[in-house]
Amino acid sequence: TYTDRNTPTQTSSLGTGRTAVAISSGGYHTCAILDDGSVSCWGKNSDGQLGDGTTTNRNTPTQTSSLGTGRTAVAISSGSLHTCAILDDASVSCWGYNGAGQLGDGTTTRRNTPTQTSSLGTNRTAVAISSGYGHTCAILDDGSVSCWGYGGHGQLGDGTYQNQTTPTLVADLGGNAIEIAAGRLHTCVILDDGSVSCWGSNFAGQLGDGTGAERNVPTQTDSLGENVTAVNIATGVYHTCVVLNDGTVSCWGDNEYNALGWSNWSNAREELSPRLTE
Repeated sequence: TYTDRNTPTQTSSLGTGRTAVAISSGGYHTCAILDDGSVSCWGKNSDGQLGDGTTTNRNTPTQTSSLGTGRTAVAISSGSLHTCAILDDASVSCWGYNGAGQLGDGTTTRRNTPTQTSSLGTNRTAVAISSGYGHTCAILDDGSVSCWGYGGHGQLGDGTYQNQTTPTLVADLGGNAIEIAAGRLHTCVILDDGSVSCWGSNFAGQLGDGTGAERNVPTQTDSLGENVTAVNIATGVYHTCVVLNDGTVSCWGDNEYNALGWSNWSNAREELSPRLTE
């Protein structure tokens, strides 16, 4: 249907005998990896973000076109109008809107079927991926990060404010990345020492470095707290949150709708440094 729901509602069938093993929701669409490694998507498809070879909206789960001969998906991330997946050979395939190069195939041509990105680097492979509004970033097998797509606010982390149509290495992270999250106009990673580094738009403090200054290279957040480290990370439109190793949560950035989780927020609009939720 096209009826809004305010309680959990089962999707239509994912296919005979099929179950979901991973899921990601984009701007107006959702995609899931199924137990056989195929991908099924549904929702808005104006730019081919469902990957089924059409631009027809779908209100039931619909299989994407082939990911490549013998290829299956192992990780997936949906952006605003595009989708990217890591395949079982650790390459990356993307589909959907490509106006800023967010599909990473060296063009700005929209794709309505899965399309391999350009090379991630000599002998480099992807181990994690996250899609933002108009950019995509992947952690590579050596702990470095490569990004592509819209870079107008420094969210590609390569020291420029330019778009990149092919995977481009992020500047020095100060460590190896182990988890990544791309927001609307910013990107953050957890490093192997449990610290957090972010780059991109920072007007609401979503980089957590105590300033509102935009950054086009990775920048460490302020302290997460004494003797704590980050173990999981998520980015929203203009805010960032991490789960800490003691099970607490710390957030920073835009707080207009109390997105940072403080029980007494005193009408604060933004927080520039990590602060525990309550």
